[in-house]
Amino acid sequence: MSNHISNKAKLGDNVTLGYNVIIEDNVIIGANVEIGHNVIIRENVRIGDNGKILDGAILGKMPAVASMSATTGAARELPPLTIGMAVTIGAGCVIYRGAEIADGAFFGDLATVREDVTIGEGTIIGRGATVENKVSIGRKTKIESNAYITAFSTIEDYCFVAPCVAFSNDNYLGRTEERKKHFGGPILRKGARIGVGSVLLPGVVIGEDALVAAGSVVTKNVPPRMIVLGSPAKPWRPVPEEQLIEKQTFYEG
Repeated sequence: MSNHISNKAKLGDNVTLGYNVIIEDNVIIGANVEIGHNVIIRENVRIGDNGKILDGAILGKMPAVASMSATTGAARELPPLTIGMAVTIGAGCVIYRGAEIADGAFFGDLATVREDVTIGEGTIIGRGATVENKVSIGRKTKIESNAYITAFSTIEDYCFVAPCVAFSNDNYLGRTEERKKHFGGPILRKGARIGVGSVLLPGVVIGEDALVAAGSVVTKNVPPRMIVLGSPAKPWRPVPEEQLIEKQTFYEG
């Protein structure tokens, strides 16, 4: 096996390459980046210094347009995938063209991030998690393994989404053209936490520092600093004072 590195690509000092790496035209890679075996970096991708791209990752993939898709839209020119400094991208990850990844982000193995997505500084996307298109994720947020973040969702800073949480954005479940006027994923305000296996219905707003207990189905907005639980989720009690985000040693405002 051999590598294919375009003569139009620019690699910084001390970039290390595994076997069978493909780097296409106009890719720019910073200094001290480690690239594993069987990595594919599509044209125009930008990667900052001190990153790690593990085996089998695909960066800058163009979205395929399915005839039945209601959220991808027609084929169009997308801006390059940009990846900040000191980002780790796990084995088998796929990150699409048109995403923007800030410094210090971390992606577990097999995570997928679609186009038109922004991910903030120091955020973690867990193993096998899926982030669909047109999603905004803030800084220092954790999306745990196998979580599903649907298109048109917003997740602010310092949020926590536990494993196997599912977001939804379509109250019409794929029927009628009317649904396309109302698409909207959940909105998580700063410090919101979602327990394992919970389901969030389209458009619900989880207030700042609120907590959704494990296994809940959220059908209505959740007030700030309130714990909700059940199916449908209902208020239980306020979040304890010592658990509020501003009380935590890692919180920087």
